[in-house]
Amino acid sequence: MAKPFVNDRGFIKCPCRCCLNNASHQLEELESHIFRNGFMFGYNQWIHHGEPPTGNAGTTVVGPSGGIHERDEMFDVLDDIISEDADEDAVGGPSSNDQYDDLFAALRSELYPGISSFSSLNFLVKLMHLKVLNKWTNKSFDELLKLLKLAFPKIDLVESHYEAKKLMTKMGLGYSSIHVCKNDCALFWKENSLKDTCPVCSESRWKLQSGKRSGKNVPHKVLRYFPVGPRLKRLFATSKTVKLMRWHSTGKSKDNDVMRHPVDGKSWQEFDKRHPQFAGDVRNVRLGLTADGFNPFGNMSLSYSMWPVVLTTYNLPPWICMKAEYLMLSLLIPGPQSPGKDMDVFLRPLIDELKELWVHGLDTRDAASENSVFRMRAVLLWTVNDFPARSSLSGWSGQGYRACPTCNEDTPSMRVIGKTAYFGHRRFLPTNHHWRSNLQFDGRTE
Repeated sequence: MAKPFVNDRGFIKCPCRCCLNNASHQLEELESHIFRNGFMFGYNQWIHHGEPPTGNAGTTVVGPSGGIHERDEMFDVLDDIISEDADEDAVGGPSSNDQYDDLFAALRSELYPGISSFSSLNFLVKLMHLKVLNKWTNKSFDELLKLLKLAFPKIDLVESHYEAKKLMTKMGLGYSSIHVCKNDCALFWKENSLKDTCPVCSESRWKLQSGKRSGKNVPHKVLRYFPVGPRLKRLFATSKTVKLMRWHSTGKSKDNDVMRHPVDGKSWQEFDKRHPQFAGDVRNVRLGLTADGFNPFGNMSLSYSMWPVVLTTYNLPPWICMKAEYLMLSLLIPGPQSPGKDMDVFLRPLIDELKELWVHGLDTRDAASENSVFRMRAVLLWTVNDFPARSSLSGWSGQGYRACPTCNEDTPSMRVIGKTAYFGHRRFLPTNHHWRSNLQFDGRTE
């Protein structure tokens, strides 16, 4: 019955007791799953396998104690993640979901005997969310877990923050740690990943004690890089955000004199004219970048500057795209000094990925189009920053005789009482303005 309802890659949801219609397999693997694990309880109407729903066809899940409770919200989260990975594995053959066994085990496990409203995974995710929102330390989180274990001996929960973080990483969207030269000359990445000394200044990659390397290799600096592609794919794979990624094509202002979103601006429209192939697919992503330094320790007497590089997705509507939960941290540049003119060294991983997304794109599952796969491309439209940060990002100094980012080499400036002064502003006045011919400014006309 279900054979005609496989997708275009030969995958179909698996109703075994382990997958619970959240993982997709090819038919041969699905049969072995059902034979090995048995058929899930409560799945009486095959709504995922061709049978039309009648009445209340909601899926129920049986917990370890035998009590049937409503479908946990984390099932939808894992469904998005597994379906996304299934698309990546479709080219190389049947996908294996063994990496998600621990997640499914925590999802099927009741938090406490008789408590069916919370699975162990659901509670842990919410607890980790509270940790981030309230800035709990790892030690305080460990102490809370110990207290919960002591107060509720039968609670099914991890033992430490380390175990919780290890389980959460299986949901994807992690980061890469890239070692950096002590003098910010180069990254130990790609062609330099195996080197122990900087290819530019020959400085050691590792911290030394008395001129010798310590027992454990400790790098001087570590750059945290959060890949952009998987995060953009997750926005299209999630049913709650996939429709919002098309808002820019349907939510334009109908009043030409009103700009409520960058899509109403001339820059956006000019880009569409220059790149009609990119603009032809509304699912292609438009990004903006911002960067600035801050002191993570909150002690202004301590000189330390760490630079986050953040991306925002302009496909989303204006009341969402600037919310903290939809901003994407792409780089976390370490201190103690600001990167300054070496900013390009730290931006290399992000720039390489943005080039790849612009030229080749990325195969992405579209949850709004029956899970079809399309080639998603992305472009960085502009940067948003203050003047000092603009100097670091562009490489053009914001100080001195040639500080103007528009005039560049032709910046009109002169030294006045130990400071640099900029003149030539009369050129912006109307052509027939009497100040243009006034010689009292600098003895010249403009």
